Amino acid sequence: MLNIRTLLLKRLSRENRKRANGFTLVELMVVIFIIGLLATIVVINVLPSQDKAMTEKARSDIATLGQALEMYRLDNLAYPGTAEGLNALVTAPPTLAQPGRYRSGGYIKKLPQDPWGRPYQYVSPGTTGAFDLYSLGADGAPGGEEENADITADGA
Repeated sequence: MLNIRTLLLKRLSRENRKRANGFTLVELMVVIFIIGLLATIVVINVLPSQDKAMTEKARSDIATLGQALEMYRLDNLAYPGTAEGLNALVTAPPTLAQPGRYRSGGYIKKLPQDPWGRPYQYVSPGTTGAFDLYSLGADGAPGGEEENADITADGA
């Protein structure tokens, strides 16, 4: 009698161990589905935030460049022309009327690129003011909507 009971316990414990050792295919599929669903939710919520952050960085860079251009104008009595461009903020242009007025070390250390890796655009005189300073946005082409829209000094 002891033998049969021992065999039954061993057999039951083997079956329980088999069930406890791994997951069924259905359980694995449910877990994979849940992970995929969570990943999708995260991606949908993070990507727009990244686009917004890049746009805000461009606005910040444009504001900084605008302030440097204003300091340049105060020292040199005029904004740099389109030919000199934003490089006039880093090194004195050779066409400067009074080179002694140019600030030692320039007005910024290095010209930033927009968040998409392209140079900021500068035109002087501008279409509506003394200069136009802008980024072409994510697509690198004039115009566009949302993240592809041009980003200007006034945010329009």
